[in-house]
Amino acid sequence: MPVKKYKPVTPGQRTKLIPSFEEITTATPEKSLIRPMKRSGGRNSQGRMTIRYVGGGHKRRYRLIDFKRNKDHMDARVKTIEYDPNRSAYIALVVYADGEKRYILAPEKLKVGDVLQSGPEAPPEIGNALPLSKIPLGTDIHNIELKPGQGGKIVRSAGASATLTNRDGKYAIVKLPSGETRMILVTCRATVGQISNKDYGLTHSGKAGRSRWLGRRPRTRGVAMNPVDHPMGGGEGRASGGHPRSRTGLIAKGFKTRSKKKHSNKYIIEKRKTKK
Repeated sequence: MPVKKYKPVTPGQRTKLIPSFEEITTATPEKSLIRPMKRSGGRNSQGRMTIRYVGGGHKRRYRLIDFKRNKDHMDARVKTIEYDPNRSAYIALVVYADGEKRYILAPEKLKVGDVLQSGPEAPPEIGNALPLSKIPLGTDIHNIELKPGQGGKIVRSAGASATLTNRDGKYAIVKLPSGETRMILVTCRATVGQISNKDYGLTHSGKAGRSRWLGRRPRTRGVAMNPVDHPMGGGEGRASGGHPRSRTGLIAKGFKTRSKKKHSNKYIIEKRKTKK
């Protein structure tokens, strides 16, 4: 899916790069699968701001996504490919043989009219959901469960895919997009293929207003604040502010925050790659 570039007739369009939406087949969501979304604006139940730089944005409705893919032994035909404002990937509306409709994460190369299946007997083809024990080694997968029957929890963003590299007893060894290699039970399900909208990372908003449409308010730099407001604030003139850190003093840019006693550490074979 390519990105669309505009002529620089305005300052906001000079660097604007957005998806071309060529894969989208309809702009109207399925009414039975949407729910209202309430915005907090960063306020708690008392009306006090607890999260800064959040507020405004276009009104959204939540699309109910079937992350479990647990309707086995029944064909599902792809009816539409749609845009979802709540995630970076596209979604697909599938209609099962008994008439039930569900939204799923749309993998790359999925087309309207394709027939999808789920379950241990399903063929390992793009869009089908199978247990890790039934997927051939070396296959690209997404929407992976961490516990059997829980529903997909990881590898769900645009263009992402993990690789099933090996199986060892009751565990499958999966290499994640971050470079981390970890063990997952072979009874957990995953969907074959790469997530759609793989060029999402090439997009460029072009202007601050697009961030406001997404509900993001202007962010004040820590070095521009007073010492009472931020650890990097204060100083005479344009002081650098010291080592980068958060408002609460947590060191940024290299400081590891993962707990050494985290339960899932024992399933990690190789840690994710770090930027140098």
